[in-house]
Amino acid sequence: MQTKEYKLESLIYYSKVTLDKEHIVKDSTKDIQAKLDEKAKDGWRLVSTDATDFGFAVYIYLYFERDV
Repeated sequence: MQTKEYKLESLIYYSKVTLDKEHIVKDSTKDIQAKLDEKAKDGWRLVSTDATDFGFAVYIYLYFERDV
């Protein structure tokens, strides 16, 4: 039986005063891609994501797994 290892990575983005309502998407895209590339090099696979907002912040959760 193969064992799996799990890891959670969290990213936080804060809302800014701007006319660009998609600034969080633009800012987070490159960071999330960098995190995916970093984890993939170590054998991690993205298995789930989640996001929530609280006040002026958006919390993005990336759930990874890999075989041990």
